[in-house]
This record gives sequence, structure tokens and C-alpha cells, in this order.
Amino acid sequence: MPWVRSLAAALLALPLSLAAQDVPEAQLPTIDKPLPPASDRTPRANVMLADYRYDDLLWENDRTAHRIYGHALEAYEPPSGSGIDSWGKNVAWPFMDRQLKSGDQHGFHGEGLDYYNVGTSRGAGGLGIWLDNKLWTSRNFTKHRILRNGPDAADFEVDYAPWPVAVTRKVWESRRFTLPMGTHFTRMVSTLGSDKPGLLVVGIGIARKPTGAEGELTVDKARGLLSWWGPEERGHGRMAIALRFDPSMLVDVVKDADNHLALLRVTPGKPFVYYSGSAWNLGNGGFRTRGDWDRYAAAERVTFAAPAAGR
Repeated sequence: MPWVRSLAAALLALPLSLAAQDVPEAQLPTIDKPLPPASDRTPRANVMLADYRYDDLLWENDRTAHRIYGHALEAYEPPSGSGIDSWGKNVAWPFMDRQLKSGDQHGFHGEGLDYYNVGTSRGAGGLGIWLDNKLWTSRNFTKHRILRNGPDAADFEVDYAPWPVAVTRKVWESRRFTLPMGTHFTRMVSTLGSDKPGLLVVGIGIARKPTGAEGELTVDKARGLLSWWGPEERGHGRMAIALRFDPSMLVDVVKDADNHLALLRVTPGKPFVYYSGSAWNLGNGGFRTRGDWDRYAAAERVTFAAPAAGR
């Protein structure tokens, strides 16, 4: 992946103080029981399966951190779902594994926290099939393949088992996630299968109320952008989420009870590309206002060229 290697080389040429923005201690929440120290504080991208926690799949870089939920969680926390979780982080090295093993991933232990509540929403860029004004979504991923575990990128694939769309159709999905160093955006390549021919309308979503109250949404259809600035939560700050997608595929931007949705026209069997970004306003990146985040999301360098199916 030449674009990953060139970005990583540019990042490594920067001083560490620029690679991971320092946030004044006074702005951060009070530390509750610090995490065990990292064995290596070298900035890197990381992806791992947390098999000790119902097969959560964790990935992060020097800026942002995410997880999706494995099939094993469905029995423990029904209904569970295929939305994307986003964590805030304020260090440049991996912290998610130690945070999750603390037994309190929702608290602030000095390196980041998870207070973004996905539930059955799409979270930070999950998708579903839009039909009859309803979003039909998969359950949790069933298989995964780690393609590259850093240091310059976290790169992996997951499969979602077939799920019903109304009573007339079934679809399934394979998706590749790539998060290089130095960006808040994960590039996703989705390939949907279907038991019937014909175009699908895919809804890619941002949860409306993952941290409590409704956030603020910026829509730029011409650029292919949804940018969400979350509400201030006392002791936690704000989360920010953005989606970038090919504007030529856009049908509409709508909302349901749980999500803001970009509706895209997709051909089964043909891969398509979109990007999901997130940030914590008290963490790395220095996004202190809605305008800061909107400008960054709009300026992110994206390419929507996808590999041929089966490659």
C-alpha cells in the first residue's frame, strides 16, 4: 500500500511532539487508578483480538481508537450489534488492551477512555441496508483476518454472516479496515453479497446520541461528508465523528431513531470505499471546537478507488 508507506514515512520524520499532540493535564478528567505502564511507548498502529472479552476486535493508531464486537458477545450482551465503537485517547502508543483489562474501560485511567455508547446504533460508521424507510443490519462479525499489525498501519478484514432485508432478500458483507499512522480516519472497503440481483441502498451511519444528548451535524453532500460534534459531557468532554464517502454514490442523507445516515447506491459484488473518522476533544489532534473538526474532516485526503472483487 504505497499511500500507507508514504504517510508513515512522513510521520516518522516529524518530532514526537508533533506526531502526538500534548494536552495540558488540567484539561483532562481526574485519573482514577492509573493503568499499568506501557512496556513500550513507541507510537505505533495496533490491531488485536481481545479473546478474553468476547472477541472484541481493537484497533488504534497515534490519534484514535476503535473496536467492533465479536459473535461471542451476542449471548452475553443481547442484542449487541455491528456498530463501530470509538474511544478517546491522549497518548501516542497503544492503550486499548490495558484499558479493557482494567475492568473499567469507561473510566479515565490516564491514557484515554470509552464513554461512546454504541448500543444497536451504527456508532462511528457502521452500515446497514435501507429499505422501506428502515435500516436492516447485520449481527456481530463472525470471522476476522489480521493483515498487518503495525507499526505504520492497522489493517484487517472481517466477515458478517447473511442477514435478512425485509422477508424478500438476504445480504452478507466482507469489509477491510485500514488505519495508518497520523490520521483520525479508518479507510473501509466493503463488499456486499446478495441472494438476489439488483442495486442496494446502503445506509452508513453516525449514532445520534451515543454520549447522551443530541450532537450537532454538518452535512456537505457535494464533498461527501457527514461531520458530527458531540455534546459536552461533564467529566468526559466531547466526541467527534465524521464520514467521508463518494458523493457520486449518494442518494440522500436521512435519519432514523438512532442514526444520521448517508444513503449510497451500491452494486452487490462490487467493492466500495468510505472513511470513518473520530476524535476526542480532550485527546490527540487538538480539536477544541466544532469548526476545528469540520475543517479537518473536509480536508482529509481520500480516494474512493476500490480493488476489483475477489482481490
